[in-house]
Amino acid sequence: MIVLGIDPGLSLTGWGVVEALSKDKINAIQYGCIKTMPPAPLIERLHTVHDELQSVINRYKPEVVAIEELFFLKASKTVASVGQSRGAIVLTVSMNKIPLFEYNPRCVKIALTGYGSADKHQMQHMVKTFLKLKEIPKPDDAADALAMAICHINTTKWR
Repeated sequence: MIVLGIDPGLSLTGWGVVEALSKDKINAIQYGCIKTMPPAPLIERLHTVHDELQSVINRYKPEVVAIEELFFLKASKTVASVGQSRGAIVLTVSMNKIPLFEYNPRCVKIALTGYGSADKHQMQHMVKTFLKLKEIPKPDDAADALAMAICHINTTKWR
């Protein structure tokens, strides 16, 4: 199963593609970030998110997408911009007819560490460990996206 994990944001949208052969055998295929520039008009930034995500989908052909649920305890301005980016992402995924699964941050932490209050460093270390990487993926948004993909695999029922 090929899973695309996404950590939505307007300035940086992290993405990570993994291949799961089983819950115990997960390989990182590629990861990165979609960057938009704050001076650009909102519509142009959302178009960039869509276009670059479409390129990732075309290249890696994920079977499912895992995305972070919108987290409302953040500042309202942050929630609004993340929500707009998230809308572009959800629309792009929908246009490609790929199943979309949403996970809240606590669920992701539990799936990777067994502890719902794990800190960012613990999460990044677990991403590195699960994927048998030599170093923690950078930037943080890409590591968070890989965590989304791993969470989906760890919470999916296998045949």
